[in-house]
Amino acid sequence: MQYRTLGRTGAQVSSLALGAMNFGRIGRTTQEEATAIVDAALEGGINVIDTADMYGDGESEEMVGKAIAGRRDDIVLATKATMPMGEERNHRGSSRRWLVTALDNSLRRLGVDHIDLYQIHRWDPSTSDEETLSALTDLQRAGKIRYFGSSTFPAYRLVQAQWAAREHHLSRYVTEQPSYSILQRGIETHVLPVAEEYGLGVLAWSPLASGWLSGAIRAGREITTSRSTFMPERFDTAVPANRARLDAVERLAGVADEAGLTMIQLALGFVTAHPAVTGAIIGPRTPDHLRSQLAAADTVLSADVLDAIDAIVAPGTDLAAHEKHDTPPALLDPSLRRR
Repeated sequence: MQYRTLGRTGAQVSSLALGAMNFGRIGRTTQEEATAIVDAALEGGINVIDTADMYGDGESEEMVGKAIAGRRDDIVLATKATMPMGEERNHRGSSRRWLVTALDNSLRRLGVDHIDLYQIHRWDPSTSDEETLSALTDLQRAGKIRYFGSSTFPAYRLVQAQWAAREHHLSRYVTEQPSYSILQRGIETHVLPVAEEYGLGVLAWSPLASGWLSGAIRAGREITTSRSTFMPERFDTAVPANRARLDAVERLAGVADEAGLTMIQLALGFVTAHPAVTGAIIGPRTPDHLRSQLAAADTVLSADVLDAIDAIVAPGTDLAAHEKHDTPPALLDPSLRRR
């Protein structure tokens, strides 16, 4: 396992982080399986566990809390807030009112007295940066969180938040958690350069592109991954973007074979090779999945392999642009671009 400094915090974190989204109902992972995954991850050198309050409506946090009991101090524990937690309109977003409550709920579910990295799950256009950063700064000063970061923010919002922190003399985001893989490289255009400019740590999620790069999806095979059962539209090869992904996967498989690598090693090695990226978040659903992903922990891709990847998916290119999660609201809501 490789270890890197998380942005400018001084905290040392593993280049692979354990994502717990699949713990519970989403991945149909039991507590026994979740604990086994955490045990194996820690034994394999992973020291970062990332979850969120909305994963299984709090179920993931509860399972993580039980799995780490008795060894909290050995883990950089990260969670997230702002996504809806129920139907109540104020049980979401990044207002002070909700963040204070959401954090207390997460601490209770996790069974801990502080979070190492508390992240704003998505930018909330209805709440000012000053409001959010002020609440997070107070929670930090109260000792309930050590650091805070953003997740899936557009580059311009990262810049705005940095300036708001400076203008109002508040603590700032120290990390960003974007979606990044060989098949979704759009953040190389703006987000990663901004992260480097401001010294943000980057924890990339979906480095296996929702299973497209796991080795299980190949031309001529029926797609039967767990993700495809509840998101079939993302794997329907009649859709042009999905055909483009499948074509790229076939070519990438050839690159992996020639280099003596698995597809997982190629995918994770690519993400962790970028100088702006601190680590890649893996989300195993079973201990077997984890073992295949831990095998990529020390993978270092040669320049020739990275060049071959660039020739298949050009830098800064998203093969499925419609699946981006940081699209500015005005591009999604016509009312926001009309007087």
